Amino acid sequence: MIRAQFLIDLPEGVWLRDVSRMFPDATFTLLAGYQMGETAIELGEIRADKPETVVDALCAHPGITQFELLESTERRVLSKYETTHTDLYGFVELSSLPVEFPVVARNGRFKFDLTGTREELEQLRTTLEAAGVAFELQSVVSTTDSGALLTDRQRELLEAAIREGYFEIPRECTLAELAETLEIDKATASTTLRRGEAALVKWFLTGPERKGKRDR
Repeated sequence: MIRAQFLIDLPEGVWLRDVSRMFPDATFTLLAGYQMGETAIELGEIRADKPETVVDALCAHPGITQFELLESTERRVLSKYETTHTDLYGFVELSSLPVEFPVVARNGRFKFDLTGTREELEQLRTTLEAAGVAFELQSVVSTTDSGALLTDRQRELLEAAIREGYFEIPRECTLAELAETLEIDKATASTTLRRGEAALVKWFLTGPERKGKRDR
């Protein structure tokens, strides 16, 4: 399976495009949503310097039929609303792949992940291009490693090594310092780290995606 991240231009007239372009520094996050007939019910978060101003613009948009404020802080608003703009759910029907929440929008564009086979994602890209939808493919990641690739301890140590700067050039921490951070001895840290690195290198060089390219 492949996980792909898409960045798509929102259609003109959609409230999210209009309002996010009015406030280009604000971040709109769709946490959950479902279509109900000709409208959609959504749970959304807005983060901005003055979120109440963004909410006023949202409520004034003709695409919003109902609005309920659930939570408000100085820089964040959580709300539930109903909208006549169901383009996202139409996209789901077009792709035959479920959109993975959260969906994030900024300045007229929204970003989301989809998981499917390579054939399904290639078909989606072909469909989008044929429909004239402006999009960017941000990343494509194989999910075949699915947790069996690294042990929890190897993952923990590798993440700490990246965080502490162990892999930087020059190194920002020594192996002894890294071991001390995780409260383990230096020998255990060295063995665990080498095994984790070896697993990642072997997967990268001989995994399904690489093997397929080599066979061709």
